[in-house]
Amino acid sequence: MSKDVLIRLNGISKSFDGETVLDNMDLEIHNKEFITLLGPSGCGKTTTLRIIGGFEMPDEGDVYFGGKRINDVPPYERQVNTVFQKYALFPHLNVFDNIAFGLRLKKCPDQEIRTKVKEMLEMVNLKGFERRRVETLSGGQQQRVAIARALINQPKVLLLDEPLAALDLKLRKDMQNELKNIQHQTGITFIFVTHDQEEALSMSDTVVVMANGRIQQIGSPTDIYNEPVNAFVADFIGESNILDGVMVEDYKARFAGCVFDCVDKGFEKNEAVDVVIRPEDVDVVAPDKGMLSGLVTAVTFKGVHYEIIVDVCGFKWMIQSTDYVAEGQTIGLSIDPDAIHIMKKSEFSGMFGDYSSFSDELEKLSDATEEAEEE
Repeated sequence: MSKDVLIRLNGISKSFDGETVLDNMDLEIHNKEFITLLGPSGCGKTTTLRIIGGFEMPDEGDVYFGGKRINDVPPYERQVNTVFQKYALFPHLNVFDNIAFGLRLKKCPDQEIRTKVKEMLEMVNLKGFERRRVETLSGGQQQRVAIARALINQPKVLLLDEPLAALDLKLRKDMQNELKNIQHQTGITFIFVTHDQEEALSMSDTVVVMANGRIQQIGSPTDIYNEPVNAFVADFIGESNILDGVMVEDYKARFAGCVFDCVDKGFEKNEAVDVVIRPEDVDVVAPDKGMLSGLVTAVTFKGVHYEIIVDVCGFKWMIQSTDYVAEGQTIGLSIDPDAIHIMKKSEFSGMFGDYSSFSDELEKLSDATEEAEEE
């Protein structure tokens, strides 16, 4: 085990009512790392967090902390604190007493408590809020109190289970920056759970993408986004056009009826593959200048760019462009070799990437609304 590995999960499996939630999971978490467990609801990310915290026992496998097996160590004896989605503050205590609670349990001297609470209040930007009742605080302020309370005991690890989920969008953005700054200031390892891709990419040193109780990919935010390992990761992290393709030879792939130059190699000759192309990497050109051409079926203004759905031989592409095109217009698509990413076929192949639902679902919703109104 590497020197800076603080937590190691080895072969962790967990089931509830006969349903497997974690399936033979291995994971290393490093000292002073901001690591995010990212995935859809039910993928096992919160169960992983609870096993690290000691709130759940694995059915199989071992949890190591600093090289020592801690499966049988109760939560209160682990050098870990948790901030939950519901902050679980004590409503009968003011801000100062909520933050000081852990130190009082340890019977720390009053002067030490005052000094440390003051430091925590400054760190979470709540200086002057000492005597405020917690129910008078905003959601973001309550969350900061919960973080200060968790950090005052100087744990080695802070577990954060979707702590921003209840906040509005602007406050979420502010708190993302706050959490990142606090993690840098303290040097404490943060293990963060979210289903929000943007949150994971903007805050983390390392992202762990999970699905079906298994880790699909571990990497830096840029690696996860630019080099997804399978169709699930490509689809879950941002938007992607995912097409069936064939690797004709090194650096050449066939998809959408054409052969394209790409930067990938090492596949079998004529191996079936998944091809991922991000919407922002497709250039809109005149129909006769494009490698492909198609009919624009929907255009949505997104503020910075237009989101354009284009039907190319029955496959609906999503394109993000600052250039306006009109619905019903025929356009050309130009794709550079380094915008084409080739992936091995997986259990997720064929499940994602065609944006036919973009307009069809809206039509179904519209039909359903009309039917309901008629009734």
